[in-house]
Amino acid sequence: MKRVAQFFKVSPDCFLEAVQADFPQYTPDQIREMYDGLRLPARATRGSAGYDFHAPFSFTLDPGQTIKIPTGIRVRIDEDWVLKLYPRSGLGFKYRLQMNNTVGIIDSDYYNSDNEGHIFIKMTNDTREDKTVEIPQGTGFAQGIFLEYGITVDDDTVGIRNGGLGSTTGV
Repeated sequence: MKRVAQFFKVSPDCFLEAVQADFPQYTPDQIREMYDGLRLPARATRGSAGYDFHAPFSFTLDPGQTIKIPTGIRVRIDEDWVLKLYPRSGLGFKYRLQMNNTVGIIDSDYYNSDNEGHIFIKMTNDTREDKTVEIPQGTGFAQGIFLEYGITVDDDTVGIRNGGLGSTTGV
């Protein structure tokens, strides 16, 4: 196996700011407790390709509801590699839980962004069976897979990222 990346937590202040932005019901003490309990993504078995991302807090999604989850995680990735994020297979199969951008793409240069490379995961319960999804704190809800990629022979890109979602295209 090629060892191409390492997960880290973002700083406590970065996590606090991200959680407070969308979840004002949590106090700074509660958020600090969440931060202390964050688990770095890990594979469940030797043969697993995906690194499970764990919920920093409990959440429930009724049919049609969406949530943007600040994971508290960042990842340093070797150049020529990417981390692709998906819902955990069972959640997609049982509940039709889907990522809003279909597949999350974490580029190797995202680690050094202004937001510390903080990985956010936005998901929707797109059930057609009227099922509510309940994710307890600490439960795996998404998975990331590292993949090597190539570029075209005439690629001369030299741009440098400084931001997150949409920062490479101005969108």
